[in-house]
Amino acid sequence: MSALDMDASGTLDVQKFIDEHPFSRYQWLILFICFLIVAADGFDTAAIGFVAPAVAREWTISTVALGPVMSAALVGLAIGALLAGPCADRIGRRKVLMGSVLFFGVWTAACVFASDIGQLTVLRFLTGIGLGAALPNSTTLLSEYVPAKRRALLLNIMFCGFTFGASAGGLVSAALIPDFGWRAIFVVGGIVPIVLALGLLALPESICFMVVRNWPAETIRRVLRRIADKPAIMASRFVVSEHVEGTRRAPVALILSAQYRPGTLLLWLAYFMGLLVYYTLTSWMPTLVRDAGFTLRQAALVTALFPAGGVLGALGCGWLMDRFNPCRVVALAFLLLGVAVWAMGQRIDSGLSLAFLTFIAGVCMTGAQMSMLALAALFYPTDGRASGVAWMLGIGRLGGILGAVGGGTLLAAGYNMAAILTMMSIPAFVAAATLFVMASVEKGSSGSMRSLLSVSRRRTDLPAQAPDGLGRLPDGPQERPPHSLPIREADFVRDHVQR
Repeated sequence: MSALDMDASGTLDVQKFIDEHPFSRYQWLILFICFLIVAADGFDTAAIGFVAPAVAREWTISTVALGPVMSAALVGLAIGALLAGPCADRIGRRKVLMGSVLFFGVWTAACVFASDIGQLTVLRFLTGIGLGAALPNSTTLLSEYVPAKRRALLLNIMFCGFTFGASAGGLVSAALIPDFGWRAIFVVGGIVPIVLALGLLALPESICFMVVRNWPAETIRRVLRRIADKPAIMASRFVVSEHVEGTRRAPVALILSAQYRPGTLLLWLAYFMGLLVYYTLTSWMPTLVRDAGFTLRQAALVTALFPAGGVLGALGCGWLMDRFNPCRVVALAFLLLGVAVWAMGQRIDSGLSLAFLTFIAGVCMTGAQMSMLALAALFYPTDGRASGVAWMLGIGRLGGILGAVGGGTLLAAGYNMAAILTMMSIPAFVAAATLFVMASVEKGSSGSMRSLLSVSRRRTDLPAQAPDGLGRLPDGPQERPPHSLPIREADFVRDHVQR
């Protein structure tokens, strides 16, 4: 039955509707704005690295003294993610996304007025909270507007905004800091998110969230018409076919329930290990290469190769995830990352080999880490998707903090480049093994993640009844039919697994 064909009760499945229609200009607009939000995150992350030396020079302090400033944003990122996910699952993705983008824009601009380390540390912490809330909600909002068969690739296109923003941060810093000082970077980094927050007024709320939360049928029809441009959509009742029980739970309780807990813990562990490797390499790679006997110029060139293949890795993983078992694709990327990092430690005597292996490690690292968000968005249902993605990000940030601090601790303890890189291959192998386990659980009973997704699911069948004359839903709770209907997202995962 076509998604436009309604049953006797006038019911339409919105996810099936999205899956059956071409990607519209309206959906491209949603993707573009979410891309810009992620780019703002990348800009901020890269620019602070260029700002630090200028701040240290103006305030006559050592760059080491700026350690709290650099780590404050990471702590804020973790807290922001943990807080924002449950809020978005309760009040909506769009509201929380607008608030978070505006929040980090305002506090970034406020950094212009910082006059000492303490003030700048607090302001960077507040900026981090906004940034931490923005990424999981842009991920969730976009994931609920894209067709299932292209979801991973389109999400990874959005995540490429981080690489774009990071590159822009370096270029803008090089252009502005010499003539206008380091405060100019925070002016640009503050104005752009504030403008983006206003741009979010053009975006709708998540269509799946609207159905689950019983929004008026006319509001849902209006959004669907912008996607498919079919004025004949006259359904009075909308549903989302997915793996979630009929009884609504608190978002965090849902992702930690017996049904989802195993997958949640495995996702947390894999993402934690990935960020541990990422932040260790990005924070300490120049120092490691320099201490291995290379010149400062060689160290800079080798380090620059690490993010150079990021877009290739992200798009490649996204394309493969939409065609094969997504868990195994990401696990394979982590496995290749571990091999490449280990090999880097064995070839420190050859600059050419080290450069090549660094590039390969960067392709695998970016592809695997960015794809983890797409994997989480695929795994969780609408009721807990924002919380699931956000909490994975929040827990993973702890790995990032450990990596940023741990690299310096290992260097201070006297470990050389070969030893540190060999140790860093272990978390990559752990992440790979974790996802292979996730892809192999209960393989004999109709595919991987079967026990994680559970055999019996109910579709969230929330009737969006025709509104009254004022465009509102009738008062009182809306009942959900007890019958079970097709599980499209779970079927999508199992289809990949059975290949």
